[in-house]
Amino acid sequence: MVPDIGLIALIIAFVFSVYATLLSVYGELSHQARWVASARNATVAVFALLTISVLSVVYSLIVMDFSQAYVADVTSTAMSPFLRITALWGGQQGSVLFWAWLMSGFVAVVVLRKWESNADLMPYIIFVAMLTTTFFVGVVVFITNPFTKMWIVPGAEDLVLAIFQPANGQQYIPYEGSGLNPLLRHFGMIGHPPTTYLGFTGFVIPFAFAIAALLKKDTVSDLWIRSVRRWTLVAWIFLSIGLILGGRWAYDVLGWGGFWGWDPVENAMLMPWLTGTAFLHSVMMTEKRGMFKRWNIL
Repeated sequence: MVPDIGLIALIIAFVFSVYATLLSVYGELSHQARWVASARNATVAVFALLTISVLSVVYSLIVMDFSQAYVADVTSTAMSPFLRITALWGGQQGSVLFWAWLMSGFVAVVVLRKWESNADLMPYIIFVAMLTTTFFVGVVVFITNPFTKMWIVPGAEDLVLAIFQPANGQQYIPYEGSGLNPLLRHFGMIGHPPTTYLGFTGFVIPFAFAIAALLKKDTVSDLWIRSVRRWTLVAWIFLSIGLILGGRWAYDVLGWGGFWGWDPVENAMLMPWLTGTAFLHSVMMTEKRGMFKRWNIL
């Protein structure tokens, strides 16, 4: 029952995210503020719906509902309840859902807080931010859905993963789950992925403001710069914490060879952090001396 509620909330969230994306553009082009306001409400609703979806997955992880393929893949009876909660971001399906949820949360807060102060840019901000959010929610719905079940289908060599019962399919519920990868059973699993995701998803806000300024042809204005500095700093701080926790974690896991091994795993975090650091300094220079206004877009 609980997974079904989460699945329904996820599907509705996808519909609302598409609705918010399209209505924000339509409202701006038709000069009808009520449609932009409707897009704002849909944006907030997406976050609420994804919250329900995330909570339903967490509940399934805690109670070890092995009828859910994702739960059976990342939890086991040998894992503590707290470790089972961290399994939310321990696999691909849960990670992408968690990513989409955090991103929608950032967007909802910005839309509510900046609705009046950035009214001219808001339709474009909603469009860019929700277009990005729609992509990730769509990936969860159609590709990495955490609510799939396992089915035994005559003629199939392996178990079939599907949300709905296939023809002649019989649901398979294992007595025990596979559990988290041993490399992920570490205290770093508590803080490193969430802070890293908060850092990455937080940068959708300055991105949305920058693209909105481009679409509005207002790249030299200080308004969007002042609005975006705090959000950039928040994302940068979380990404910095994620880097530190990840470095500490990696040195405990010999197979990773240390955090500064310069392989794609480390660079995937370090390069955005360096770029974010440069952007943060550029924004501060723009505020204090009026410099680098066009460079901030790049």
